[in-house]
Amino acid sequence: MKTNRRSIIKSVAATTILAAGSATPNVSRAQAPKKIADPKFRIKKGRIKQSIMGWTFNPMPTPELAKLCKEIGLVAMEGISPKHYPLIQELGMDVSLVGSHGFKEGPVNPKNHEACVEKLTEAIELCAAAGYKRVITFTGMKEKSITQEEAQKNCIACWKKVLPLAEKKKITLCLEHLNSRDDSHPMKGHPGYFGDDVDHCVKMIKEIDSPSFKLLFDVYHVQVMNGDVIRRIRQYKDVIGHYHTAGNPGRAELDDTQEINYPAVMRAILDTGYDGYVAQEFIPSWKDKNLALRHAAQVCDV
Repeated sequence: MKTNRRSIIKSVAATTILAAGSATPNVSRAQAPKKIADPKFRIKKGRIKQSIMGWTFNPMPTPELAKLCKEIGLVAMEGISPKHYPLIQELGMDVSLVGSHGFKEGPVNPKNHEACVEKLTEAIELCAAAGYKRVITFTGMKEKSITQEEAQKNCIACWKKVLPLAEKKKITLCLEHLNSRDDSHPMKGHPGYFGDDVDHCVKMIKEIDSPSFKLLFDVYHVQVMNGDVIRRIRQYKDVIGHYHTAGNPGRAELDDTQEINYPAVMRAILDTGYDGYVAQEFIPSWKDKNLALRHAAQVCDV
């Protein structure tokens, strides 16, 4: 029996249309384009405990952002003023990371140690009293008069001053690695930052050798400076205490204008047994910021 060529073409076309129609915007996709962003998306799987770094959505008021996060299904926030902690608790959300000293004037220089220790001590006490678990720390900027070896020793000496308290309170200090390559925007890159090599940051963490001192693995910064993100996630899984996301280049949405395959990265994180938080830290470029956050939550809900 001969098959009619026209019938075959119609059949193939119909199958293609059906397949396209069955594609749901709720499916996580690598470099998911803006056009598939679902304005009603809510996190469904929740295997990745998603948080958000609040400063990235400025000038959106924190209470407004918190309610949006709750609606989408994010379970935590960070980078917000402690005055908003009661609201976060009322919404049944966690604070995934408590702030301390800034990234510029860090323990690289001994003259900053007193201030860094004071800020870290305050943050550890606040974190413990509120029932939270993690405090951020940074290396600070390089100094021409301080060698790499001296800078490393200075950082470690400073952190060791507060680690007994962190260990006692069961709080984890998370050292954030930042990129020093992107000079296009004050918060897209940090030229001169000492801790700009994630491998070197891990080396310092291992030298400290404390369960209360771990790495804040920012996928965006690692991609800019080192690359090979998934291999490093697997390699450093035992010293990673927290994660951040953003699209590269540009530190914007996790869409098809950037190069990181975030669903694959999220699955790699889960494969390591990590059960902590992954915080969205992209700077929205879309006019509709609400849609941008729903889109990012959608991409990472693997």
